[in-house]
Amino acid sequence: MSDSEPQSPCISVCVLDDQDICQGCFRSAEEVTDWFMSSAERKREILVLAEERRQAASPFRLR
Repeated sequence: MSDSEPQSPCISVCVLDDQDICQGCFRSAEEVTDWFMSSAERKREILVLAEERRQAASPFRLR
């Protein structure tokens, strides 16, 4: 895996749902606040989790 620093997925739509998941980037509130102190490896993990949440939330996802 590359050692390059992943960019934040923030799209400036910062609205948390009942489970404290941002509806803009699909990171948890904790992941958002920890982002700048996280290692590149941890950021990649967060991005994978956020993408899984995004796909699970989409009414159009393939099953």
